[in-house]
Amino acid sequence: MDQLSDLLTRIRNASLRQKDRVDVPHGKLKLEVVRILKEEGFVANYKTFFANGNKRGTIRVFLKYSPEKEAVIRGIQRVSKPGLRIYRSYREIPRVRGGFAVTILSTPQGVLTGKQAKDKKVGGEILCQVW
Repeated sequence: MDQLSDLLTRIRNASLRQKDRVDVPHGKLKLEVVRILKEEGFVANYKTFFANGNKRGTIRVFLKYSPEKEAVIRGIQRVSKPGLRIYRSYREIPRVRGGFAVTILSTPQGVLTGKQAKDKKVGGEILCQVW
């Protein structure tokens, strides 16, 4: 199974059920995506931990809600999939929802948002979009 899709689905489901947090298995790419979600203000915080010498750790993502208890994440969508990879140059990175959404890319310089990739003039694989 696609590990990034699993992360996005867990966050989407927990957000719809108004959970405070969600635990996902540790992975470098997943950790970078969660880091960007925190930087962009979509999640409150995250923490990694390894229980009792377990080599495979866990990422605990603390979800963020408005004062009216509405989820900050309105939608989260996987773009590039294992069966169909989507690569774009920095000139072709899409603006989603009039610039109110964030596009997350995997580039040679690491995992970046669409805006960061355009500023650094680097393209890559479009992983997901969050709004």
